[in-house]
Amino acid sequence: MTIANHAISIPGSKLAREVTEIVRDTESELLFNHSSRVYLFGALAGKHHGLKFDPELLYVGAMFHDMGLTKAHSSADERFEVDGANAARDFLKRHGIAQADIDTVWTAIALHTTPGVPKHMHPIVALVTAGVEMDVLGLTYGEYSDVEREAVVQAFPRTPNFKDDIIQAFYDGIKHKPETTFGNVKADVLAYKDPHFHRGNFCSVIRGSAWRG
Repeated sequence: MTIANHAISIPGSKLAREVTEIVRDTESELLFNHSSRVYLFGALAGKHHGLKFDPELLYVGAMFHDMGLTKAHSSADERFEVDGANAARDFLKRHGIAQADIDTVWTAIALHTTPGVPKHMHPIVALVTAGVEMDVLGLTYGEYSDVEREAVVQAFPRTPNFKDDIIQAFYDGIKHKPETTFGNVKADVLAYKDPHFHRGNFCSVIRGSAWRG
């Protein structure tokens, strides 16, 4: 598609088509459309800022970034971001992708809920987070034109109650392992959805350690 003079499209490579098929078959429509918008918003952010990036790697990072929320890829004790990163790593290894590129995509997914860090890293890492922060949080809403936003949402629609729906999807994907939310934003999801949830506390960990003093 062409969005406000930016030639942005879903990559048409064999690898990208396989990614689309896998994610469509594994994730809900909500998460599939969200991940697709993350790619498009991330690619647009790259164009806005004049960044050079591999669209195929960005697509893999965007499409796999929430795979850790699915039963097929959710571990018992890892953060969901790590589960998604591991799923992408395994996929890319099967396709003979260079280790450096695999590491970049892994990092992009693993850090996509870590504010303030990805923007200083490789463009793929920065742009996956940029897409997430736009589509979920709207942090950079004003940096996109009405034409850009409307084109992306027309291609991959948001549900009428997307804000509540995505919070519920996050909760459903992590509620079985609340300890993995220590020190990250998903603790807010559990606190919002579960009145009995008790956050881990960084200072309590320090004070409760085996060290004297």
